[in-house]
Amino acid sequence: MATHFISCLDGTILASSHPVITSYFGSSHSASWLSTAYLLASTAFQPLLGRVSDAVGRRGPYLVTIAVFAVATAWCALARTVTSFILARAVCGLGAGGMMTMGSIIVSDIVPIEIRGSFQSYINITWGVGSMLGAALGGVMADYLGWRWEFGVQVPLLVACLVVASFVVPSDIGLYGKEKQTLREAMRTFDLKGSALLTSSVTFLILGLNLGGNIIPWSHPFVIASLAIFAVSFPLFLLVERHAAKPIMPIHLVLKSPHINLIFANHIAAFLFDAILFNVPIFFQGVLLISATSSGLHLIAFSAAASTAATATGFLITRTRRLKWPLVLGASLIAFGTLCLSAMQPGWPVAAYLVSLVPAATGMGFQFPGTFMAVLAVAEQREQAVVTSTLILWRSLGMVLGVAWSSLVVQNALRYYLGLLVSGPDKDAIVERARRSVEAIRELPSPYREQVMQSYEAALRLTFLCCFVLAVVSLLLILPVRLPRLGKKS
Repeated sequence: MATHFISCLDGTILASSHPVITSYFGSSHSASWLSTAYLLASTAFQPLLGRVSDAVGRRGPYLVTIAVFAVATAWCALARTVTSFILARAVCGLGAGGMMTMGSIIVSDIVPIEIRGSFQSYINITWGVGSMLGAALGGVMADYLGWRWEFGVQVPLLVACLVVASFVVPSDIGLYGKEKQTLREAMRTFDLKGSALLTSSVTFLILGLNLGGNIIPWSHPFVIASLAIFAVSFPLFLLVERHAAKPIMPIHLVLKSPHINLIFANHIAAFLFDAILFNVPIFFQGVLLISATSSGLHLIAFSAAASTAATATGFLITRTRRLKWPLVLGASLIAFGTLCLSAMQPGWPVAAYLVSLVPAATGMGFQFPGTFMAVLAVAEQREQAVVTSTLILWRSLGMVLGVAWSSLVVQNALRYYLGLLVSGPDKDAIVERARRSVEAIRELPSPYREQVMQSYEAALRLTFLCCFVLAVVSLLLILPVRLPRLGKKS
């Protein structure tokens, strides 16, 4: 729970301050890479940890990932260039993603299913407190102490977690009576081909989406090659997984109902979660021209609504023994919430913006823990670790694609609307300046400032409308699902 808290703090602390960090380096048009590098590295190594921990136990991989996260977080605080910072965030992703995955697997190992709903609520309280503190403190520290403090304060907490975990996590947990293997023995049966193909598929897809039309033209050979590699490697990954002895993503888990519906609806919800969390601060700082501090404080409403719903979900599922209602209610609220976000415009009272954040956040609070418990309820005990890692894998893929895709839409739409709405003798310089630094908008002379604000508003509205379409798809995946009532399980 402690490491989960720090991961949530780290996730939202960057959400409210990434415009400040990228503006500091003069690289606002590359803002998505701060989150994409983190999520991409996290996604690539999560399946490896689940399988390896089945052979060597949970304790070793868990301690290693905490240590990696601590070192990489210190690197973030000391980074001197945007390239160094992005690399540091990638290494953070290795540690944090593994730490979250191993923590979830350990919970599924030690907590009986009949009380897992209540325990999940305590985890959700931790998530909520961490997310709210991150959202609030990120902007405050960026404005008053400097953004480097956001990462420096996490390092002592991580070191303390590492020391405690080394004493309290049992060395044999996760082995289920099997003889413990060495890392070399575990890697002999590890699905290296599948892991390599999955990593290359996601990496080149993200490269193509982030660079195309944003940094370089869509017709550039590198963009075309990146998307072509994805188009070849992902089908090969699916083929390899079908015949692998110990696949990192068992195909039967994502091809049979209700697993496929639950996993992909959750994938879309995670996609929308990061798309919203990444772009709402841009709206606040690029359209409303408020500070990072105020932007972070506004995000408290998002985190508070999500964590409150998530906490209630666990307790209510334990009481009602029913698993489907949080999924349907959550998906419906997400769809409604994205429509609310697309309607936001300058001139509203502050309360109206806060209310607009609540429906989507509440829906995600219902859907994420509800899906986690539903998938475990329909899986055999021997599949708990691989089911957990598969669900988290697709959730992480959703987060990666949410940031990358929304950045693709925003940056290309912004380029279009800036060209359409900005006029004057200094148009080219203004457009380039607006794309490089969100913070520079408030310094622009009138009428350029108003033109740029209108461009950001139009680009973000289009993005949130696209999110609404995906939210409807998620709801349609959930509606036909039939789930058992939650009962005791040996």
